[in-house]
Amino acid sequence: MEQERFLRDVMAAHGDMVYRLALCRMQNVQDAEDVYQDVFLRLLQEPDRDWDGEHLKAWLIRTALNRCADLHRFRLRRPVLPLEAVPELAGETDRQAAELWEAVGRLPEKLRTVVHLHYAEGYGTEETARLLGVPAATVRTRLRRARLKLKDLLGGYDDGE
Repeated sequence: MEQERFLRDVMAAHGDMVYRLALCRMQNVQDAEDVYQDVFLRLLQEPDRDWDGEHLKAWLIRTALNRCADLHRFRLRRPVLPLEAVPELAGETDRQAAELWEAVGRLPEKLRTVVHLHYAEGYGTEETARLLGVPAATVRTRLRRARLKLKDLLGGYDDGE
């Protein structure tokens, strides 16, 4: 019973974050749902620990990223479902935000992931680097490349860069 309560609490606190990350990475609702389910099943299989909030959140993100990588390697992917086709995610966002996240969805996976972790989840470059297992300079480079690609995709103006 205690394990069930723990799982429900973790899913309530971090389930949306795991799902959004999986959807960002997989670009497919069915695959994102599979990742979501697998992450929480793996949490149940973990030995009892005294999880603190940030350690648990980092473990969930790392496990979700690893499961996404597993699915990319081992499964034939289904067609991509655009984010605007998922009404509960589109919600009441304004048109500009929807256009921006649609453009983010067209970025290569490595760029999409750092943009999601940095802007949607609020992780700094050092934290993102630890989660992805890459140097912080790589994260900063990917963020810069993502911003440049987004500027091209969205028809941004030249701001002197």
